Order: sequence, then C-alpha cells, then structure tokens
Amino acid sequence: MSTDTQHTSASRHTLPAPADTNARAATRESLEDYTLRFAPRSYRKWAPGVVATSALGGIAYLADFSIGANIGIAHGTTNALLGIAVAALIIFVTGIPLAYYAARYNLDLDLITRGSGFGYYGSVITNVIFATFTFIFFALEGSIMAQGLELGLGIPKPLGYAASTLIVIPFVIYGMKVLSKLQVWTTPLWLILMVIPFAYLVITNPDSIATFFAYEGESGAGANLASVMLAAGVCLSLIAQIAEQIDYLRFMPPKTEANRVAWWRAVILAGPGWVVFGAVKQAVGLFIAVYLIATLDPAASATANEPVHQFLGVYEQMMPGWLALALAVILVVISQIKINVTNAYSGSLAWTNSFTRVTRTYPGRLVFVIVNLVIALALMELNMFEFLNTILGFYANCGMAWIVTVATDIAINKYVLKLSPKQPEFRRGMLYNWNPVGVVSLALSAGISIAMFFGAFGSGIAPFSPIFAVAVAVVATPLMAVATGGRFYLRRTDDGIDLPMFDDDGNPSGAKLLCHVTGMEFERPDMLLSAEPAADGSKQYISSLALATDKTGRYVLPAQT
Repeated sequence: MSTDTQHTSASRHTLPAPADTNARAATRESLEDYTLRFAPRSYRKWAPGVVATSALGGIAYLADFSIGANIGIAHGTTNALLGIAVAALIIFVTGIPLAYYAARYNLDLDLITRGSGFGYYGSVITNVIFATFTFIFFALEGSIMAQGLELGLGIPKPLGYAASTLIVIPFVIYGMKVLSKLQVWTTPLWLILMVIPFAYLVITNPDSIATFFAYEGESGAGANLASVMLAAGVCLSLIAQIAEQIDYLRFMPPKTEANRVAWWRAVILAGPGWVVFGAVKQAVGLFIAVYLIATLDPAASATANEPVHQFLGVYEQMMPGWLALALAVILVVISQIKINVTNAYSGSLAWTNSFTRVTRTYPGRLVFVIVNLVIALALMELNMFEFLNTILGFYANCGMAWIVTVATDIAINKYVLKLSPKQPEFRRGMLYNWNPVGVVSLALSAGISIAMFFGAFGSGIAPFSPIFAVAVAVVATPLMAVATGGRFYLRRTDDGIDLPMFDDDGNPSGAKLLCHVTGMEFERPDMLLSAEPAADGSKQYISSLALATDKTGRYVLPAQT
C-alpha cells in the first residue's frame, strides 16, 4: 500500500475542519452538477452516443434560421452562403482541440481556459464573456418562442417572454441527469417537424432552388468580400456555442481501446461538428425566407426572419391552416425549451464558478440560474430581436478572441512550442492567478477587432473585424508564450500526491482520497496535498472544491522556486 493510501485510510476517522459550510454545500452533486470542478469517473455512466445526442440536442435552437434569413435579406444568397461557410470553417477548426480536452480530461471550458494561458483568476474574464453569450442567446430564443405563442395562442409578447423564461427552471435545477433525458426524448419529434417542410419545398417547388440562388437581398449587389465578411461576423457570434457543447462533453466516459471509435465519433460530432448542423440550419432559414418573399408576398420580408412565420408559411402549403399553426407552434416551443435549458444551465455554471472564485463564497447554482434568466428577460422586454445583426456582430469579436486564444494555446503552445503544460491544470495553488499569455492576447484580439467593428480604422475595413480577431489571437498567443518563456503557466509542478494522475489508458484516475476539510472522498485529479498537516504531523489532502471556497489561504501550498 502506498504512503498516500495509508494516510488516506488513517485520516478517514478524523473530523473535518470546521469552517467549511461553503465547501460542503458545493459537494451536493445531485443539485450542483459538478459546477466547480472536473466531472468524476464515478458519475460518468453514459455511453458516448448518449452524451453526443444530449449535446446535439442543445443546438435545436431556431436562431440559426433567423440568422440565415437576416444576413441573406441584407446581403443576398451568395454572400450569405459564403459567410456561413467561412464562419463554419473557423468554428470547426478551433472547436477540435477544445472538444478533445473536455472529453479526454472531463473539464468544462472554464477549467480548460485556466491552464491554457489565463491563470486561476484570469479565466474569470472569459467566464463573463461566456455568461454573456448564454443570456444573449437565451433572450433571442425566448423572443422566438414568444413570437410563436403570440401567433398561435394570442398571448401578448411580454407575457410570452415571461413564460419562455419560467418554463425552463424546473428542467435546469437538476442538471445533466434531467437534461440528457429531455434532449434524447425530444430530438426525434424535433427533427421530423424541422426537416419535412424543407424537403417538401425542394420536392414540390424545384424552381425555388433557382430563385434562392438568384436572390440578391436588400443591397441588390452581387458577391463581394465586404458583404461576405459582414455575414460571417454575425455567424461567428455562435463560436462560443462550443462551450455549451463542452458542458455535455465533459461527461464522456473514459476513452479505451474498446470504445475508441465510438468515443472519437461522439467527440467530433457533438463538439466541433455542431457547426455543420448550424450552418445547414442557417442556409435552410434563408431558403425558406426567400421562398416566402418570392412566392407569397414581398411584404413577407417583414416577418420572413421569424422562424414561426417561416415554418407556418410552409406548413400551410402542406395541410389545413389550423394544423399548420399548431405544428409551427409546437416546433418553436420544443426547440426553445431544448436550447434554453442548455443556455440557462451553462450560464449558471459560468456565473457560479466566477463568483465563488472571486468571493470564496458558494451561493449555489440555482441563484445564478435566476440571475441569468432575469438578465435574459430584461433583454427580451427591450426587444433585442430588432437589433439582432448588430448585437451578434459585436459579440462575435469577444467570443472569437477567447475561443481562438485557448484553441491556439492548446494546438501551438502545448503541442508545437511545448511552452504550455500539455496536461490541463485547474487547481488553486497549482496555477498562477494571472497569465499574461492569454489575458494579453485576449485584450489585443478583442480590443482591436471591436475598435474596427465601430469604424475606428475606417468604414471600409470595419466588416473585416472578425477575421482580425482570429488573426490577432492566432499570432499574439504564441508570441506571448515565447516572450514570457512559459513562466506564468504553473506555480507548482508537484501537487504533493504520489498516486498517478492518469490510468494506463491516459484517462483521469478514479482513485479516491479523503479531503480533510470536507470529510468527503474525491477522485485523484481533484486533490492536492494540504499545506496544513494533521495533528500528528502526517500528510493531509484537500479537494479543489475546499480550496476554491477557503478564505484563509492556509491550505494552499507554497510556490515552487
């Protein structure tokens, strides 16, 4: 028996340190769903296919249809499709390293970000960016649901906004266990209701395809690079969706030789692969909008960007009006519940994680479910849907600066330059609080691209701000790593525990150790040696949860010199 195991067994009978109501509250896993730490092996019982299906259920949102319609109406079909393709390529490539790290090491994107250039506190900045993404898109999806409720049931939009907000709370409270069931059960019906209208149009109206490709939008101009980039910028606002995919992918089972193919298929499909489905939905949204404008009435462009009107217009070609309206409303409601439970869930994780790190106080994830929903509801009441392109175009610069910086740190700084530690680290005391590699790269990328977006360098160059956000992050991240020599990644390289961190297959170890602060057992990747020995001078171990809520700092190991 190893020394660590002997000490663990002996310390089972000691009382936990007293002042840890925060740490103990954070261990209510059935309610809190591993908000602050990696997802342990003992909890990850789902097959790769179930995890992938649950993750893809989160992309059931109809905002893609609105986005496709909006950029197409503004810039024409050719520019819109090229913009969609450019955005999809960038999102797919940057999503691969993030999805792999999440599934392999069972970490959410905040924990990955900490050890990938930002530091223990530095990643709080990116958490705020992500939380902003969740309430912006919750408000967008809630607005779409309210449009459906108004059209189908005559419910005024303000009440529809409230209904679309309140309905998700019961699903979000209990985390992954309930969300996975919801996504799996509703996906077949959602697919049928969404795919049939498009198939019907193509089969029964083949001329609609030629009309679609000939559509030049409000600008009336042909293909041009500026319009393509403006369209791509709106689509790139969705780049942070990978963080929501990761909130599911972190529950992937250990990768073994037996499940290797299924594991990789699930990671690629539900990780970066989400954008393929998103791009298709954007193109279909534009296709339906063009059909409605060309076939029904040019005035239809006023509502052709609203998914409920899009699907209603097609359903009415196929069936009686009352049934068409019912199915359009059902599709909208199902879609919005599927995505907004994910928005609310992921947003609550981001806010809770940041708040706990900064204040050392754990209020519970439910508190921030409510906070996120209140912000989203306020945006809906302010009618953010009318300013969709502007909001998403601005946000895209922030989202890309974060995602591309982290992806570049993993792909280049870890694997090529080898200046960033290859194994992810997220624990307090092991990381420096701030790492200039990620923080400076983010500031440069977001700052320059946002200034461009608002015309600081001239109106002619403004449409290219998203591409500059990507380029600056890709260049600045490795340059900062070289300039700093990688000195600010790890405060310590030894966590004081002799047990191996990973098993023979390279998966995080399932071995358990006792946390002397909470009196509970945690798996090896969550644990560190405590700076406070036992009364008899023997080693004690502490969980990352207890460290996150410790206000005294007495358990944090000193930096290695």
